[in-house]
Amino acid sequence: MLKKIKNFFNDVENVKNKTPLDKNMAAAVLMVEAAAMDGNVDAAEVATIRDIIINNFGLEKDEANDLIIEAAKHQDESNHLLRFTRAIKDNYSEDERVELIEMLWEVVYTDGIAHDYETNLLRRIAGLIYVSDRDRGDARKRVLAKLGIEE
Repeated sequence: MLKKIKNFFNDVENVKNKTPLDKNMAAAVLMVEAAAMDGNVDAAEVATIRDIIINNFGLEKDEANDLIIEAAKHQDESNHLLRFTRAIKDNYSEDERVELIEMLWEVVYTDGIAHDYETNLLRRIAGLIYVSDRDRGDARKRVLAKLGIEE
């Protein structure tokens, strides 16, 4: 337990010393985290992330695949979201942050179900990147309508 606490504070200190993340990488890490929250990352979720990256970040399929692989490494090595949400907060406009929340909802709803851990993650991310509860909820409703999922 003491080791976990020490590691947490070391990670927070390391966040201050690391070079800034590319905003696309930070967004991709959060998408991978959202996909992994229910304990199962399947091919459909990876395909959704790839499509979102291609459509929103202007990357080709190979570049998107490389970004996802790198994002998965970052996500696997980190035990908190602060570094990634800070990069988003510092580099995205308010509208872009709301769009990112919408992208994250799309990843969450790839399997048609939002698990409690996933909705909790979206709530935390939205708070850390200064997206209001109302905007987060509206983004969720837009994704549900887009995917044809009934509440």
